Amino acid sequence: MHFSAEAVALAPVLGVAYALAARHERPGASRVAAAVAGLALIVAAFATELQPLALHTFLWAHLLQNVVLAEWAPALLVLAVPPLLARRLAAHVQPRVSLPAWLLTYVVWHLPWMYDFALRHPHSLLHLEHVMYLVAGIALWWPVIHGRHSSGAKAAYLFAAFLLASPIGLVLALVPRPIYSFYEHAPRTWGPGPLGDQQLAGVTMAVEQAVVFFAVFAAYLSRFLEEENVDAAVFDELRASRR
Repeated sequence: MHFSAEAVALAPVLGVAYALAARHERPGASRVAAAVAGLALIVAAFATELQPLALHTFLWAHLLQNVVLAEWAPALLVLAVPPLLARRLAAHVQPRVSLPAWLLTYVVWHLPWMYDFALRHPHSLLHLEHVMYLVAGIALWWPVIHGRHSSGAKAAYLFAAFLLASPIGLVLALVPRPIYSFYEHAPRTWGPGPLGDQQLAGVTMAVEQAVVFFAVFAAYLSRFLEEENVDAAVFDELRASRR
């Protein structure tokens, strides 16, 4: 086990907060399972061998931790929120704010000087980075899962998220030299070199986002088309009844 603040502090705090929320509104088994899975992902990313690899050696490992905090765990944690609480909070999370905030968080923390500076201050700035990823990820998924917008609007929102975030992974995969000096000079006894590590990280990020966002986008697009067909059928029935 490798202990980090994310595993020994952040995950337990989130678990306690969820337990307190559950006292006021009992969540169903599927919501509890989503909460457990989200917290387990955070622990797995920061209490296993992935933690020292990300902290000292490989960009791909650090990028995988970021994806867990900014995309996977937030989606599960938002799914876990009981419906009454979710409806009360939904009005405070607006897509026009949450999507730019998520994108800005990703872009700023991937700037080379910011990335390197955070890694050289792992006991302060790096923890702030990770908390910001989690908060931005929760804000990103909230309008999708609990928002009152149409399925078509949610599909467009997800497509925009993928389209605007994908250049980060593509840049890492295509730039012909290492851009993060911390990992360029990290000691390695196995695995890819600095450029190969960066390319692997970029490809992994691009493919992951394509799979995750396209899958949810396709689900909402399919729902939107079904709703449109139902509305058209109802309209045809009403028009026929007036003849």
